[in-house]
Amino acid sequence: MNKPIFIAGPCLAESESVINETASELSRIFDKLEVDFYFKASYRKANRSSINSFSGIGDQNALELIASAANKFRLRTLTDIHLPEEADLAAKYVDVLQIPAFLARQTDLLTAAGKTQKTVNIKKGQFMAPEDMAKAIRKVESTGNKSIMVTERGTSFGYHDLVVDFRGITIMKESRYPVIYDATHSVQLPAIGEQSGGRPEFIEKLALASIAAGADGIFFETHPDPKIAMSDSATQLPLKDVEKFIHKLHKLFTFVNNL
Repeated sequence: MNKPIFIAGPCLAESESVINETASELSRIFDKLEVDFYFKASYRKANRSSINSFSGIGDQNALELIASAANKFRLRTLTDIHLPEEADLAAKYVDVLQIPAFLARQTDLLTAAGKTQKTVNIKKGQFMAPEDMAKAIRKVESTGNKSIMVTERGTSFGYHDLVVDFRGITIMKESRYPVIYDATHSVQLPAIGEQSGGRPEFIEKLALASIAAGADGIFFETHPDPKIAMSDSATQLPLKDVEKFIHKLHKLFTFVNNL
């Protein structure tokens, strides 16, 4: 049985205290389990609902906070990049470069990430069919980089909602690369107010369903106090609830993969 992959952390590297508190607790939890864990934090949020939405504390400052937490708590790390020229900078600080869903067709961005030879996690665009991710994968592979993951995060039909089609997990697994399910962005209600809204009551149920459908891992965002988070406050899982959430998912993964 392969170990499940977990990608988790705050939406944004908004402060040293948030990064360290979250990294410390996740490290404590995951150290007890046989999993591949990556600590996630965006150093900047380029895709915001409003011009008034908070986007970050400065690229260099945020990347240094992520790297510091990685060293302190012995973690592998992941962050988003938005432009080709950001790939080399972010690659100096993290282990995995993530391509945001809205940018999953951007050839220059995908190849720039691939050329760093870091692992690349490509999030499926909300506007893309799952089979279209094979084309995004080939763009990264064209650089000689075959360390790739793909992530399902729901499909948009407009009107401020997302729908998850679990057939997509099976389709994307044909790529032979790990398929991750994004449990928190998939329950967003995009562009509601200054930040996106969400339906967090569905996070656990959809995450469990994705594992039953064959997902290789789970992505989720968590914050010590989501209601005051500077980004995605409606859908980040409270840090105090993470341990129970992870153990449920890990138990189901073990069962499904021993059938």
